[in-house]
Amino acid sequence: MLFTALVDRADETLGKLVDAELQMGLDSRLLIPLTSRHEQVEHPDLWGLPVRCDPRVTVRQWREYVHGNEDILHKEYLTPAGVLNTSVRLTRDWPHGERIPLMSDFLVPRSTKRLVTGPEDLQALQFLLTEPAEPDIVHFQREARQARAFADERGVLLAGGWGVGLDVAAWLCGIEETIVAAMERPAFVEDLLEIVHRWEIQRMEVVLSAPVDLYIRRGWYEGCDFVTPHFFRRAILPRLKKEVALAHERGAKFANIISSGTLPLLDCYLEAEVDVLIGIDPVQGTHTNMQIIKERVGHRICLWGGVSGSITVEMGTEDEVREAVREAMRVLGPTGFILSPVDNVREVTPVTWRNVDTFIDEWRRHW
Repeated sequence: MLFTALVDRADETLGKLVDAELQMGLDSRLLIPLTSRHEQVEHPDLWGLPVRCDPRVTVRQWREYVHGNEDILHKEYLTPAGVLNTSVRLTRDWPHGERIPLMSDFLVPRSTKRLVTGPEDLQALQFLLTEPAEPDIVHFQREARQARAFADERGVLLAGGWGVGLDVAAWLCGIEETIVAAMERPAFVEDLLEIVHRWEIQRMEVVLSAPVDLYIRRGWYEGCDFVTPHFFRRAILPRLKKEVALAHERGAKFANIISSGTLPLLDCYLEAEVDVLIGIDPVQGTHTNMQIIKERVGHRICLWGGVSGSITVEMGTEDEVREAVREAMRVLGPTGFILSPVDNVREVTPVTWRNVDTFIDEWRRHW
Protein backbone atom coordinates (compact mmCIF):
# COMPACT_ATOMS: atom_id res chain seq x y z
CA MET A 1 0.00 0.00 0.00
CA LEU A 2 1.57 3.27 1.11
CA PHE A 3 5.31 3.28 1.74
CA THR A 4 6.19 6.75 2.99
CA ALA A 5 9.52 5.64 4.40
CA LEU A 6 10.66 4.60 0.92
CA VAL A 7 9.14 7.70 -0.69
CA ASP A 8 11.41 9.77 1.53
CA ARG A 9 14.36 7.92 0.05
CA ALA A 10 13.23 7.72 -3.55
CA ASP A 11 10.87 10.72 -4.11
CA GLU A 12 7.60 10.43 -6.02
CA THR A 13 8.71 11.43 -9.51
CA LEU A 14 7.97 9.15 -12.44
CA GLY A 15 9.72 5.85 -11.95
CA LYS A 16 11.87 6.60 -8.92
CA LEU A 17 9.60 4.91 -6.40
CA VAL A 18 8.74 2.08 -8.79
CA ASP A 19 12.40 1.34 -9.51
CA ALA A 20 13.24 1.46 -5.81
CA GLU A 21 10.51 -1.11 -5.08
CA LEU A 22 11.54 -3.32 -7.98
CA GLN A 23 15.13 -3.29 -6.72
CA MET A 24 13.79 -4.59 -3.39
CA GLY A 25 12.10 -7.44 -5.26
CA LEU A 26 8.58 -6.10 -4.76
CA ASP A 27 5.67 -6.10 -7.20
CA SER A 28 5.31 -2.38 -7.73
CA ARG A 29 2.62 -0.17 -9.21
CA LEU A 30 2.63 3.32 -10.66
CA LEU A 31 -0.17 5.62 -9.47
CA ILE A 32 -1.34 8.53 -11.60
CA PRO A 33 -1.73 11.48 -11.50
CA LEU A 34 1.88 11.79 -10.36
CA THR A 35 1.51 15.01 -8.39
CA SER A 36 3.16 14.70 -4.98
CA ARG A 37 1.20 15.16 -1.77
CA HIS A 38 3.05 18.40 -1.04
CA GLU A 39 1.92 19.88 -4.37
CA GLN A 40 -1.75 19.15 -3.65
CA VAL A 41 -2.17 22.16 -1.41
CA GLU A 42 -5.99 22.12 -1.46
CA HIS A 43 -6.35 18.35 -1.11
CA PRO A 44 -3.24 16.70 0.39
CA ASP A 45 -5.24 13.65 1.50
CA LEU A 46 -7.10 13.15 -1.77
CA TRP A 47 -4.59 11.92 -4.31
CA GLY A 48 -5.47 12.77 -7.88
CA LEU A 49 -6.50 15.53 -10.23
CA PRO A 50 -6.40 19.11 -8.91
CA VAL A 51 -9.40 20.25 -6.87
CA ARG A 52 -10.40 23.69 -8.12
CA CYS A 53 -13.14 26.17 -7.29
CA ASP A 54 -15.40 27.85 -9.80
CA PRO A 55 -13.57 31.00 -11.07
CA ARG A 56 -16.40 33.11 -9.66
CA VAL A 57 -15.48 32.08 -6.12
CA THR A 58 -13.50 34.56 -4.03
CA VAL A 59 -11.34 33.14 -1.22
CA ARG A 60 -10.13 35.02 1.83
CA GLN A 61 -7.86 33.65 4.58
CA TRP A 62 -6.58 35.28 7.76
CA ARG A 63 -5.00 34.51 11.10
CA GLU A 64 -6.49 35.45 14.44
CA TYR A 65 -3.86 35.90 17.14
CA VAL A 66 -5.04 34.56 20.51
CA HIS A 67 -2.99 35.63 23.51
CA GLY A 68 -1.88 32.70 25.65
CA ASN A 69 -3.55 30.12 23.47
CA GLU A 70 -3.38 28.57 20.00
CA ASP A 71 -4.02 31.02 17.18
CA ILE A 72 -6.97 30.45 14.87
CA LEU A 73 -6.86 30.32 11.07
CA HIS A 74 -9.99 31.40 9.22
CA LYS A 75 -11.03 30.84 5.60
CA GLU A 76 -14.01 32.20 3.71
CA TYR A 77 -15.37 31.18 0.31
CA LEU A 78 -17.67 33.75 -1.29
CA THR A 79 -19.67 31.85 -3.95
CA PRO A 80 -22.57 32.86 -6.23
CA ALA A 81 -24.81 30.77 -3.95
CA GLY A 82 -23.62 32.14 -0.63
CA VAL A 83 -20.72 32.18 1.80
CA LEU A 84 -18.96 29.16 3.31
CA ASN A 85 -16.49 29.62 6.11
CA THR A 86 -14.31 27.47 8.34
CA SER A 87 -11.81 27.92 11.16
CA VAL A 88 -9.05 25.71 12.62
CA ARG A 89 -6.76 25.77 15.64
CA LEU A 90 -3.18 26.45 14.59
CA THR A 91 -1.51 23.66 16.54
CA ARG A 92 2.25 23.15 16.56
CA ASP A 93 1.95 20.12 14.29
CA TRP A 94 -0.33 21.84 11.74
CA PRO A 95 1.39 20.90 8.44
CA HIS A 96 -0.25 23.39 6.05
CA GLY A 97 1.40 26.65 7.05
CA GLU A 98 -0.83 29.73 6.95
CA ARG A 99 -3.55 28.08 4.89
CA ILE A 100 -6.55 25.81 5.34
CA PRO A 101 -6.87 23.20 2.59
CA LEU A 102 -10.30 22.08 1.44
CA MET A 103 -9.61 18.40 2.16
CA SER A 104 -7.20 17.16 4.82
CA ASP A 105 -7.30 14.68 7.70
CA PHE A 106 -5.81 17.42 9.89
CA LEU A 107 -9.07 19.36 9.57
CA VAL A 108 -11.05 16.74 11.43
CA PRO A 109 -9.68 17.22 14.99
CA ARG A 110 -8.61 20.87 14.65
CA SER A 111 -11.63 22.60 13.14
CA THR A 112 -13.47 24.99 15.42
CA LYS A 113 -16.01 25.76 12.67
CA ARG A 114 -16.87 23.16 10.02
CA LEU A 115 -17.11 24.28 6.42
CA VAL A 116 -20.39 22.43 5.81
CA THR A 117 -22.91 22.17 8.64
CA GLY A 118 -26.27 21.59 6.97
CA PRO A 119 -28.39 21.47 3.80
CA GLU A 120 -28.21 25.26 3.48
CA ASP A 121 -24.49 24.94 2.59
CA LEU A 122 -24.79 22.42 -0.22
CA GLN A 123 -25.63 24.77 -3.08
CA ALA A 124 -22.56 26.86 -2.34
CA LEU A 125 -20.42 23.71 -1.97
CA GLN A 126 -21.04 22.81 -5.60
CA PHE A 127 -18.99 25.85 -6.62
CA LEU A 128 -15.98 24.37 -4.78
CA LEU A 129 -16.20 21.00 -6.55
CA THR A 130 -15.98 21.76 -10.25
CA GLU A 131 -15.30 19.44 -13.16
CA PRO A 132 -11.65 19.05 -14.24
CA ALA A 133 -10.39 22.10 -16.14
CA GLU A 134 -9.12 21.72 -19.70
CA PRO A 135 -5.47 22.58 -18.83
CA ASP A 136 -5.53 19.92 -16.09
CA ILE A 137 -6.96 17.35 -18.51
CA VAL A 138 -4.32 18.10 -21.14
CA HIS A 139 -1.55 17.87 -18.54
CA PHE A 140 -2.92 14.58 -17.22
CA GLN A 141 -3.21 13.04 -20.69
CA ARG A 142 0.40 13.92 -21.46
CA GLU A 143 1.50 12.50 -18.12
CA ALA A 144 -0.64 9.39 -18.62
CA ARG A 145 1.02 8.57 -21.97
CA GLN A 146 4.43 8.70 -20.34
CA ALA A 147 3.23 6.66 -17.37
CA ARG A 148 1.61 4.02 -19.57
CA ALA A 149 4.80 3.56 -21.56
CA PHE A 150 6.88 3.38 -18.38
CA ALA A 151 4.52 0.87 -16.71
CA ASP A 152 4.53 -1.34 -19.82
CA GLU A 153 8.32 -1.22 -20.01
CA ARG A 154 8.72 -2.18 -16.35
CA GLY A 155 5.86 -4.67 -16.36
CA VAL A 156 4.06 -3.02 -13.45
CA LEU A 157 0.46 -2.15 -12.69
CA LEU A 158 -0.74 1.30 -13.76
CA ALA A 159 -3.25 2.54 -11.17
CA GLY A 160 -5.33 5.71 -11.19
CA GLY A 161 -7.30 7.61 -8.61
CA TRP A 162 -8.20 8.35 -6.02
CA GLY A 163 -11.94 8.15 -6.04
CA VAL A 164 -13.81 9.31 -2.97
CA GLY A 165 -17.22 9.26 -1.32
CA LEU A 166 -18.13 9.70 2.34
CA ASP A 167 -14.53 10.63 3.22
CA VAL A 168 -15.31 14.10 1.81
CA ALA A 169 -18.04 14.48 4.43
CA ALA A 170 -15.54 13.67 7.17
CA TRP A 171 -13.25 16.48 5.97
CA LEU A 172 -15.97 19.06 5.36
CA CYS A 173 -18.44 18.23 8.15
CA GLY A 174 -16.35 16.38 10.76
CA ILE A 175 -16.51 12.69 11.58
CA GLU A 176 -18.74 12.87 14.66
CA GLU A 177 -21.04 15.33 12.90
CA THR A 178 -21.29 13.05 9.86
CA ILE A 179 -22.07 10.02 12.03
CA VAL A 180 -24.85 11.87 13.85
CA ALA A 181 -26.23 13.37 10.64
CA ALA A 182 -26.37 9.94 8.98
CA MET A 183 -28.69 8.88 11.81
CA GLU A 184 -30.69 12.08 12.37
CA ARG A 185 -30.51 13.90 9.03
CA PRO A 186 -29.85 11.16 6.45
CA ALA A 187 -31.35 13.19 3.58
CA PHE A 188 -28.71 15.89 4.14
CA VAL A 189 -25.86 13.36 4.00
CA GLU A 190 -27.34 11.68 0.93
CA ASP A 191 -27.62 15.02 -0.86
CA LEU A 192 -23.98 15.72 0.00
CA LEU A 193 -22.97 12.30 -1.27
CA GLU A 194 -24.81 12.93 -4.54
CA ILE A 195 -22.86 16.17 -5.09
CA VAL A 196 -19.60 14.35 -4.39
CA HIS A 197 -20.63 11.43 -6.62
CA ARG A 198 -21.39 13.64 -9.64
CA TRP A 199 -18.06 15.38 -9.14
CA GLU A 200 -16.31 12.03 -8.74
CA ILE A 201 -17.74 10.67 -12.01
CA GLN A 202 -16.32 13.67 -13.90
CA ARG A 203 -12.89 13.02 -12.41
CA MET A 204 -13.11 9.28 -13.05
CA GLU A 205 -13.81 9.86 -16.75
CA VAL A 206 -10.51 11.70 -17.10
CA VAL A 207 -8.39 9.22 -15.13
CA LEU A 208 -9.90 6.18 -16.85
CA SER A 209 -9.00 7.66 -20.24
CA ALA A 210 -5.30 6.93 -19.54
CA PRO A 211 -6.15 3.98 -19.69
CA VAL A 212 -5.36 2.52 -16.26
CA ASP A 213 -5.34 -1.12 -15.16
CA LEU A 214 -6.84 -0.38 -11.76
CA TYR A 215 -8.96 2.49 -10.44
CA ILE A 216 -8.58 3.06 -6.69
CA ARG A 217 -11.23 4.64 -4.48
CA ARG A 218 -10.65 5.63 -0.86
CA GLY A 219 -13.35 4.58 1.58
CA TRP A 220 -11.50 4.74 4.90
CA TYR A 221 -14.39 6.52 6.62
CA GLU A 222 -17.17 4.40 5.13
CA GLY A 223 -16.72 1.32 7.30
CA CYS A 224 -19.16 0.32 10.02
CA ASP A 225 -17.08 2.08 12.65
CA PHE A 226 -18.76 5.17 11.19
CA VAL A 227 -22.04 4.25 9.48
CA THR A 228 -24.59 1.47 9.78
CA PRO A 229 -24.89 -1.24 7.12
CA HIS A 230 -28.40 0.08 6.45
CA PHE A 231 -27.12 3.57 5.69
CA PHE A 232 -24.30 2.17 3.56
CA ARG A 233 -26.70 0.09 1.50
CA ARG A 234 -29.14 2.96 1.00
CA ALA A 235 -26.80 5.93 0.50
CA ILE A 236 -23.36 4.67 -0.53
CA LEU A 237 -23.91 1.39 -2.38
CA PRO A 238 -25.99 2.75 -5.32
CA ARG A 239 -23.32 5.33 -6.12
CA LEU A 240 -20.51 2.84 -5.61
CA LYS A 241 -22.17 0.48 -8.11
CA LYS A 242 -22.26 3.22 -10.75
CA GLU A 243 -18.57 4.01 -10.21
CA VAL A 244 -17.60 0.33 -10.46
CA ALA A 245 -19.66 -0.04 -13.63
CA LEU A 246 -17.94 2.97 -15.20
CA ALA A 247 -14.50 1.54 -14.44
CA HIS A 248 -15.49 -1.80 -15.96
CA GLU A 249 -16.88 -0.08 -19.07
CA ARG A 250 -13.47 1.56 -19.53
CA GLY A 251 -11.62 -1.73 -19.13
CA ALA A 252 -10.25 -1.14 -15.62
CA LYS A 253 -10.55 -3.13 -12.42
CA PHE A 254 -11.98 -1.30 -9.39
CA ALA A 255 -10.42 -1.27 -5.91
CA ASN A 256 -11.92 0.12 -2.70
CA ILE A 257 -9.76 1.03 0.30
CA ILE A 258 -11.27 0.09 3.66
CA SER A 259 -9.23 -1.03 6.66
CA SER A 260 -11.85 -1.25 9.42
CA GLY A 261 -15.54 -2.03 9.91
CA THR A 262 -15.48 -4.35 6.90
CA LEU A 263 -17.38 -7.57 7.64
CA PRO A 264 -20.94 -6.13 7.66
CA LEU A 265 -20.35 -4.68 4.17
CA LEU A 266 -18.98 -7.71 2.34
CA ASP A 267 -22.26 -8.53 0.60
CA CYS A 268 -22.42 -4.91 -0.61
CA TYR A 269 -18.98 -5.19 -2.20
CA LEU A 270 -20.02 -8.40 -3.93
CA GLU A 271 -23.21 -6.76 -5.19
CA ALA A 272 -21.27 -3.73 -6.45
CA GLU A 273 -18.84 -6.10 -8.22
CA VAL A 274 -15.80 -4.49 -6.61
CA ASP A 275 -12.68 -6.30 -7.82
CA VAL A 276 -10.23 -5.54 -5.00
CA LEU A 277 -10.52 -4.72 -1.29
CA ILE A 278 -7.42 -2.83 -0.19
CA GLY A 279 -6.51 -2.62 3.48
CA ILE A 280 -7.20 -5.93 5.26
CA ASP A 281 -5.71 -5.08 8.68
CA PRO A 282 -5.91 -7.93 11.23
CA VAL A 283 -4.53 -5.83 14.11
CA GLN A 284 -5.91 -2.29 14.02
CA GLY A 285 -9.06 -2.92 12.01
CA THR A 286 -12.36 -3.85 13.61
CA HIS A 287 -14.53 -6.49 11.90
CA THR A 288 -11.53 -7.59 9.81
CA ASN A 289 -11.34 -11.28 10.62
CA MET A 290 -9.21 -12.52 7.73
CA GLN A 291 -10.63 -16.05 7.71
CA ILE A 292 -14.22 -14.82 7.43
CA ILE A 293 -13.36 -12.26 4.75
CA LYS A 294 -11.57 -14.91 2.69
CA GLU A 295 -14.42 -17.41 3.02
CA ARG A 296 -17.15 -14.92 2.12
CA VAL A 297 -15.63 -12.94 -0.74
CA GLY A 298 -12.27 -14.52 -1.61
CA HIS A 299 -13.81 -16.44 -4.51
CA ARG A 300 -14.69 -13.17 -6.24
CA ILE A 301 -12.70 -10.27 -4.75
CA CYS A 302 -8.92 -9.91 -4.60
CA LEU A 303 -7.78 -9.15 -1.03
CA TRP A 304 -4.90 -6.71 -0.54
CA GLY A 305 -3.10 -6.37 2.81
CA GLY A 306 -2.81 -8.88 5.65
CA VAL A 307 -0.21 -7.30 7.96
CA SER A 308 -0.42 -4.16 10.11
CA GLY A 309 2.11 -1.60 8.94
CA SER A 310 2.19 0.70 11.95
CA ILE A 311 1.98 -2.01 14.65
CA THR A 312 3.74 -5.06 13.22
CA VAL A 313 6.20 -3.63 10.70
CA GLU A 314 7.11 -0.43 12.54
CA MET A 315 7.12 -1.78 16.10
CA GLY A 316 7.12 -5.58 16.03
CA THR A 317 9.90 -8.06 16.73
CA GLU A 318 11.43 -10.11 13.94
CA ASP A 319 9.47 -13.19 15.07
CA GLU A 320 6.21 -11.20 15.13
CA VAL A 321 6.79 -9.97 11.58
CA ARG A 322 7.53 -13.46 10.29
CA GLU A 323 4.49 -14.94 12.02
CA ALA A 324 2.22 -12.17 10.67
CA VAL A 325 3.44 -12.74 7.11
CA ARG A 326 2.96 -16.51 7.38
CA GLU A 327 -0.53 -16.09 8.82
CA ALA A 328 -1.60 -13.64 6.13
CA MET A 329 -0.35 -15.91 3.36
CA ARG A 330 -1.92 -19.00 4.94
CA VAL A 331 -5.35 -17.43 5.46
CA LEU A 332 -5.70 -15.02 2.55
CA GLY A 333 -3.61 -16.83 -0.06
CA PRO A 334 -2.45 -18.41 -2.15
CA THR A 335 -4.59 -16.98 -4.97
CA GLY A 336 -6.56 -13.75 -5.18
CA PHE A 337 -4.26 -12.14 -2.64
CA ILE A 338 -1.76 -9.25 -2.61
CA LEU A 339 0.47 -9.33 0.48
CA SER A 340 1.09 -5.82 1.83
CA PRO A 341 1.43 -3.83 5.04
CA VAL A 342 -1.66 -1.79 5.95
CA ASP A 343 -2.06 1.19 5.63
CA ASN A 344 1.41 2.66 5.57
CA VAL A 345 5.03 2.16 6.56
CA ARG A 346 6.18 5.67 7.39
CA GLU A 347 8.62 5.57 10.33
CA VAL A 348 12.23 5.93 9.18
CA THR A 349 13.93 3.96 11.96
CA PRO A 350 16.37 1.03 12.15
CA VAL A 351 13.54 -1.16 13.48
CA THR A 352 11.32 -0.30 10.50
CA TRP A 353 13.97 -1.13 7.92
CA ARG A 354 14.97 -4.33 9.72
CA ASN A 355 11.34 -5.43 9.73
CA VAL A 356 10.82 -4.47 6.07
CA ASP A 357 13.75 -6.75 5.16
CA THR A 358 12.35 -9.48 7.41
CA PHE A 359 8.88 -9.09 5.84
CA ILE A 360 10.29 -9.53 2.33
CA ASP A 361 12.52 -12.43 3.35
CA GLU A 362 9.63 -14.32 4.94
CA TRP A 363 7.43 -13.72 1.89
CA ARG A 364 10.15 -15.14 -0.38
CA ARG A 365 10.48 -18.24 1.78
CA HIS A 366 6.82 -19.15 1.34
CA TRP A 367 5.95 -17.69 -2.07
